[in-house]
Amino acid sequence: MSILITGASGHLGRLVVAALLERGVAATDIVAGARDTAAIADLGVTARHLDYTDPASITAALDGVDKVLLISGSAVGQRAIQHSNVIDAVKAAGIEFLVYTSAPKATTSALILAPEHKATEEAIAASGIPAVILRNGWYTENYVGQIAQATATGELVASVGEGRVSSASRKDFAEAAAVALTEPGHLGNVYELSGDVAWDYTELAAAISTVTGTDVSYRPVTPEEHAALLTSAGLDAGTVGFVVALDGNTRDGLLGETSGDLGRLIGRPTTPLVEGLRAAL
Repeated sequence: MSILITGASGHLGRLVVAALLERGVAATDIVAGARDTAAIADLGVTARHLDYTDPASITAALDGVDKVLLISGSAVGQRAIQHSNVIDAVKAAGIEFLVYTSAPKATTSALILAPEHKATEEAIAASGIPAVILRNGWYTENYVGQIAQATATGELVASVGEGRVSSASRKDFAEAAAVALTEPGHLGNVYELSGDVAWDYTELAAAISTVTGTDVSYRPVTPEEHAALLTSAGLDAGTVGFVVALDGNTRDGLLGETSGDLGRLIGRPTTPLVEGLRAAL
């Protein structure tokens, strides 16, 4: 039973390969796909060139494969087309087992990142390929980039208000993907994956203080103030708009739901915020 992991050079893809190996899947039964095969040569599994923008490379990477994990691409604005290239190739190859990493409540959410995931889920449904949809919530590692500035200034500045985030570590999500790929009974299911605990930014600031040893406090600002601060820091208008909109999504509670699906899939509690940040650092 051969399993293809797309986007295997990314953080999540590499962790999924490791999780499959830990679950006893033979290295010879795992195919890692990436644009740059040199970047995945250390994984110890079969490495194949796979570029979401090159349908021929996708078709070649699928040779002899029985199951596919389609990890969402990173090119925002191009992902729906890129994912469709994979779905079309999987359909043409006659593969009847697809797992996709989507976003929270992708088909109904106002989350700024949801539309491309919604389009992908709809494409999978239209293809008729038996699939598992893993609607991955927020990764704790997403906040590592804010730690340096927060510790330097003593402040975590955001326009999320009192919004909460139910994050978990990438390793948790990777384990869930490995479960969906190897255990029976998951085809046809949609899972809303999130951490067990939803935290707010006061708690995030406290967690940063704990792992760094530097006192950090949360300073809430309005969206307008946030945009002005980001602009003064040199960010372009597109990035400023995206960050402020994402904070608005957080403020509106779109990242704070806790379904319990992730913990049930992996058979253990999800990684706590402090532990996840410490591991990421």
